[in-house]
Amino acid sequence: MKKIVLAVLAAWCALDAGAAAARDVVVHAGHLIDGTGAAPRSQVSILITDDRITAIEPGYVSPADAEIVDLTGATVLPGLIDCHVHILSTFHKGDPVRNAVTRTSYDDLVDGVNDVRASLLAGFTSLRSLGDDTRAVAALRRNVAAGVVPGPRLWVSGAALGPTAGHSDHANGLDPALSHPEWAEGVIDNPEEARRAVRLHHREGANVIKIMPSGGVMSIGDNPRLQLMADDEIAAVVAAAHALDMKVAAHAHGKAAIDRAVALGVDSIEHGTYADAESFALMKRHGTYLVPTMLVAERVYERAKTHPEQLNPSTAEKALEVAPRIRNNLRNAYRAGVKIAFGTDTFGLSAHGENAQEFALLVGAGLTPMEAILTATRNAADLIGASQDIGSVQAGRYADLIAVDGDPVADVRVLEDVSFVMKGGIVVKRDGRSRL
Repeated sequence: MKKIVLAVLAAWCALDAGAAAARDVVVHAGHLIDGTGAAPRSQVSILITDDRITAIEPGYVSPADAEIVDLTGATVLPGLIDCHVHILSTFHKGDPVRNAVTRTSYDDLVDGVNDVRASLLAGFTSLRSLGDDTRAVAALRRNVAAGVVPGPRLWVSGAALGPTAGHSDHANGLDPALSHPEWAEGVIDNPEEARRAVRLHHREGANVIKIMPSGGVMSIGDNPRLQLMADDEIAAVVAAAHALDMKVAAHAHGKAAIDRAVALGVDSIEHGTYADAESFALMKRHGTYLVPTMLVAERVYERAKTHPEQLNPSTAEKALEVAPRIRNNLRNAYRAGVKIAFGTDTFGLSAHGENAQEFALLVGAGLTPMEAILTATRNAADLIGASQDIGSVQAGRYADLIAVDGDPVADVRVLEDVSFVMKGGIVVKRDGRSRL
């Protein structure tokens, strides 16, 4: 009996030692854009142990017992980061009013499982989702982190916070007799409600907060030019969120909402349509990022011109005014030295997985291709607050890598066709084919 027990213990120890053995991978990159702003390099080796990069070495090295990934004919970059999506909000795939009153958060969660997979395979290894059902998106985040659902690393806000009749009030324009318990979770009308909402979101699994200080485009009846949240409500959200180490993203179109949100300490302005030189100077002084979301502006403008009946009441009229301003606004912000982070505002007008189409729009607004790439790597990681983990190919960072055929510095649109994706040292796409 003693011999049997010792044999079993020895077997368990052997299994445990095997499980603990490090997994070494080396990626041979023909060209490397490392996401730091440094010039591209040629013929380098990226050394990986388990899920982290350990070193970048010149030439093609092949340590004993390491798995070699041959990307000598490709350009390797850090995994891309989209700082503004709605991973569970796809109601604009069809009639938005019908979807608002017939779909549940469970339906959205099923869509979300497919959409995070599509985003990952498109090369976006990190997403910041700004405005979804809080419990559903927190559950998705947990299950992606646990490896149950394949998808990017997620930063999620849960329901966006704003006032009654504002952009986050989903009852806008609908029969007042209709109700849905989750429609009210983002509605706040005083500082006390603001603080409590932030703390509830944190408790339920959100790790970033979004507010709606101005009206919006895709909602019914509110005015994008107006500041709808009071200063004390904005300040209460920012203080409560920062106390919990959560960043605050502010949906803001109108100048007043932009300027007050920046002055009160938000970390990013989403859209920023009616900002002016004074706004940009304020953003630069506070270090506030602009997330311009040009892809959604392009798509809603196209739909407003061609199929206005497919949009919410009042949305087409607002889109025709707001969307053309966003590209010029980005150009002015860029020239003023405002920090820019990549965000598409994907929620059904474009498909999850098409996020990289934003790059060409950034270049069209005046950024160089390298600067556009940095908005989705170094800058995005800095905005999220995770530069130590994502956004660059450096020792200590997660082994989140993508590869494309061609040179994205010469033609940024090659990023729309990613042939290789690695997340945390695990290859999920190779030679253009999914391994999920």
